[in-house]
Parts: sequence; structure tokens; C-alpha cells
Amino acid sequence: MNSVIIVAGGSGSRFKSNIPKQFVELKGKPILMHSIIAFYKFQKDIEIIIILPEKQLDFWYSLCKKHDFNIKHKVIKGGKTRFESVKNGLDTIKLSENMVAIHDGVRPLVSQDTIERCFNEAKISGNAIPTILPVDSVRQVSGNTNSPIDRSGLRLIQTPQVFKTGILKNAYNQAYKEMFTDDASVLEAMGEQIKLVEGNRENIKITNNIDLILAKALCNIA
Repeated sequence: MNSVIIVAGGSGSRFKSNIPKQFVELKGKPILMHSIIAFYKFQKDIEIIIILPEKQLDFWYSLCKKHDFNIKHKVIKGGKTRFESVKNGLDTIKLSENMVAIHDGVRPLVSQDTIERCFNEAKISGNAIPTILPVDSVRQVSGNTNSPIDRSGLRLIQTPQVFKTGILKNAYNQAYKEMFTDDASVLEAMGEQIKLVEGNRENIKITNNIDLILAKALCNIA
């Protein structure tokens, strides 16, 4: 059985909201529920693990009751860092021979095609992360000077990042480093080569009000 760890440790500060961003409603449901549904649609028997700060657990349970949300999932208390939170989730997975996806709880518009590409490639290569090409011009700043960068050689990184479970569990046994910005960087520190696959541009990370407005618009045209 494959697994997905959905990390949802955000606050509502950028929304100027009194509830954490993963609980803000999108099309009548909390954003986090949409993220869970995406993986349930992909694979009905996938093991779903949600990582939340301890102080948010009761509120999440109340939201599940309010929305009659019955998709089976485990809820795990997060750590002080994302690294620690993901490790807490990995420690609950018993099997090591299948695959695990790590996904941001506030990326509710990940497509089924993106999820499938990531799992298919990870099965072959051991890992896969979705990316998109930047559409804006990019410049490198150095002191008081700056210069353009060829964006054709750059990629913007999304989630889910999918790995063979045993490989990722082993990588998360190493000590935390500040350079660990995502799960791919944790694996890369062990000398593994990261495999890139195509993501979907709608798969935005909702972190502020503008992102939420865009997500609502994308839902209306989907």
C-alpha cells in the first residue's frame, strides 16, 4: 500500500485570518480537505497521514464533523520544523517497499495527471518531484549589481514529491540541516540524483489572499 503524508502546519497570518490557512474554505470545504480528496481519487486505498500542530488537532476534528468528512486518514502531531514533522509521519509507516508522497496541505489543485506522473516515475527511478518552467524573467542580484539568468535552465518546484519509502526513511535518519528546504533536498544530501517530472501550473501553494482568489477562479473554470 502506498502512502501520502500531507503537511499542514501553516497559520492564518498572511490571510489576516483567525484560522490557519489550511482550514480556510475553498468551494465550501477547508483547503486541506481538497488536498486529501485529490489523493483519495488517485488511489482509494492509499494510506493518508495528515501532519498538524498539536494545538490545531481538536479544530480539525470539529471541521471533519461539520463537513461530514469521512475519508479515512491518520492525524499526527507535527514537530518544530518541517523536517521533524515529515519524520514523525514517516515513523508511522510500517512498510518500506512501496512509495510515499509528501504533499503541501495548501496545494489543493494538484492534478491527477501530476500525481500519477510522480508515482510512475518514482517506481522506476526511486524518486520524482513535479516542476514547472518559470514564466517571468529572472535576474541574479550580487551586491549592487544584477544580471539576467537564462530561465530555460530553471524549474519551479511543487509537491507531491514521491519516493520509495525505504529510501526516504533512510534519508530522514540523518541530522537536520538548514539547507533542507524540501524532501528532495534531504534525499539529495545522501548522494541521490533527483528526477524531475512535469507538474501542473494550477498546483499553486495557497499562502495569501491573492493565492486564494486565484484558486477560487481556477476552481470555477475547471
